[in-house]
Amino acid sequence: MGGKPQNKVKIEWSPNFAYAIGLLATDGCLSKDGRHIDFTSNDKEQLLNFLKCLRITDAKITEKHSGSSINIGLRVQFSDVNFYRFLVSIGLMPKKSKIINEVQIPDQYFFDFLRGHFDGDGSFYSYWDPRWKSSYMFYTSFTSASENHIKWLRNRIFDLLGINGHISKAKMASWYSLRYAKKDSVKLLDKLYRGRGICLSRKYLKIHDALFIMSKLPKK
Repeated sequence: MGGKPQNKVKIEWSPNFAYAIGLLATDGCLSKDGRHIDFTSNDKEQLLNFLKCLRITDAKITEKHSGSSINIGLRVQFSDVNFYRFLVSIGLMPKKSKIINEVQIPDQYFFDFLRGHFDGDGSFYSYWDPRWKSSYMFYTSFTSASENHIKWLRNRIFDLLGINGHISKAKMASWYSLRYAKKDSVKLLDKLYRGRGICLSRKYLKIHDALFIMSKLPKK
């Protein structure tokens, strides 16, 4: 009783570790008890990637239910006081959705973090613009309920890559969106997937297909 708490996570910056922090910044939750970390997703691959990145081998993937016992996704939950305190020290906190601001990520691992952030709450869509022949458009976007956090993301991406995304918020929406059009998306996606680190495969394949289509279009 009262023994030293077990440390499940080795706190050491690496591409995989930064990716997991990106997932936690979007779909993670810190309990008020100061020790439990919860990560929820509808995609089992996302949960397996999360566990792999943090090298956790003894946490189970379970169903997450609402108060009415309706299954609302899958989750991983574990206790690690040191890792919890580390997450708080870099900018995460309980009930973070609307109040998260910047997250302290070393520059060399920022795009690994951003790839995790994208896999958690980002989106990519493409379409043929009917107004012009052979006009293929696509956009990369990140979302957050915190305006300060989305502004921080834009500023960090600009500082490291020199591209300026557009922030918007629909009138009835509860979240902010940071969006990059095709030219800037190409630069951004090259950084996110250079070396093809751990990622959510369905999003990567969607992007890969769009870039392949773009590569076959006549050069203007």
